[in-house]
Amino acid sequence: MTDAAVTAEAPSDRSGLPSLAAATRVWLKIGCLSFGGPAGQIALLHREVVDRRHWISDQRFLHALNFCSLLPGPEAQQLATYLGWLLHGAKGGLIAGLSFIVPGALVMLALSTLFVTAGDVPAVEALFFGLKCAVLVIVFEALLRVAGRALHGPPSWMISAMAFTALYFLQIPFPAVILAAALAGAMAPSWFSGGAHASAKAGPPAILDRVMAADPNHAKRLAKSARRAGIIALGAWAAPVAILFPMAGLYADVAWFFSKMAVVTFGGAYAVLAYVAQEAVQGYGWLSAPEMLTGLGLAETTPGPLILVLQFVGFLAGYGAGSGPSGLAGGIAASVLALWVTFAPCFAFIFLGAPAIERLREQRALAGALAAITAAVVGVIANLSLWFGLRVIFADVQTLNWGVLAVDLPALESVDTLALAIAVLASIALFRFKLGVLKTLCICSIAGLVLKAGLGW
Repeated sequence: MTDAAVTAEAPSDRSGLPSLAAATRVWLKIGCLSFGGPAGQIALLHREVVDRRHWISDQRFLHALNFCSLLPGPEAQQLATYLGWLLHGAKGGLIAGLSFIVPGALVMLALSTLFVTAGDVPAVEALFFGLKCAVLVIVFEALLRVAGRALHGPPSWMISAMAFTALYFLQIPFPAVILAAALAGAMAPSWFSGGAHASAKAGPPAILDRVMAADPNHAKRLAKSARRAGIIALGAWAAPVAILFPMAGLYADVAWFFSKMAVVTFGGAYAVLAYVAQEAVQGYGWLSAPEMLTGLGLAETTPGPLILVLQFVGFLAGYGAGSGPSGLAGGIAASVLALWVTFAPCFAFIFLGAPAIERLREQRALAGALAAITAAVVGVIANLSLWFGLRVIFADVQTLNWGVLAVDLPALESVDTLALAIAVLASIALFRFKLGVLKTLCICSIAGLVLKAGLGW
């Protein structure tokens, strides 16, 4: 489709911007097609609003992306919210952000229901088995990708190694690791690379740039509604926590736990999963480590942010609830609650922060904090890769403690050769043939079905 045809598809309002209805159709399209993790989602956003429709300039897009990278939460969803706000105010930001979440959340709810109702059917169990084996390799591929972008020079390598050591050997909580990295980067910004993303390309003026050149007060007029929307989002986030927390029980735990996740998810789903696993698997006992991997595999197959894996965790917590609603009703209630307290703060961060984005642009301390956090995330994902890998490839893993040190050691005789074979297959598909995440997951799920069937389930 030509640029002229795309422009004709999107009628403008009187300001020259695309109409809210036209923008809504585009946000929904992006939300339904946003597979492939944050890198693929950001690329899709860029293609639709920068390259094809010229709504946003490349410079403004990357400026917004760098701002979103400073925030906890899924940066692609927050970027869509920010761009939607810039085009059509708080209403546009809400529509863009929800369009990025709702399609994937509905698919994840259906897959979670299938998992708990038919997961013990041999054929379905075999499909999920292949899925979780492939996820091991996908997480490792993410580790290499993030390392290539984040590690430039000895300080960033040192931060990454220290993050891995703190998590894997010292069992230091994930939020403390991220906070320490941010403080180090803020205090010594010159030690770290300040640019997390590539420089913008020059190009013709985009529609928004032309509008803002003719009306310099465009963003200023949107600031008041953004602040009001941000305060409402904060209230929506706090309300269920305030109501449920005094009652105690599972739903109070879900509200509080996922609220904490909402403010420490720097680096995306891969980075935070080790902490989620540590608490949800070992602390609360809501699900097992293999089930956690299955949830990540399901999140990889759905559109929307990978952090939707937290919805799966909430669903399993509610499904097996010991108090309050349980079964499917409990699973749905807990998954909706997990979604609510995970994403409400994402809207608050954007709506409250967007009006101040120009003031943030030149602050070297913030740029250094971002770069240090990004470097630490490499160590975090390395810890995640090792933690999950040991528990999928080996049936028996023991944690040995020596004072402050704790090390996971597998029993070598407990190796699962079938899981290892499917992981090797995933490696070949991803690294040798470059088939991408979705095709790799499909191939490995089918391989799990075929191999399990061949062995008599």
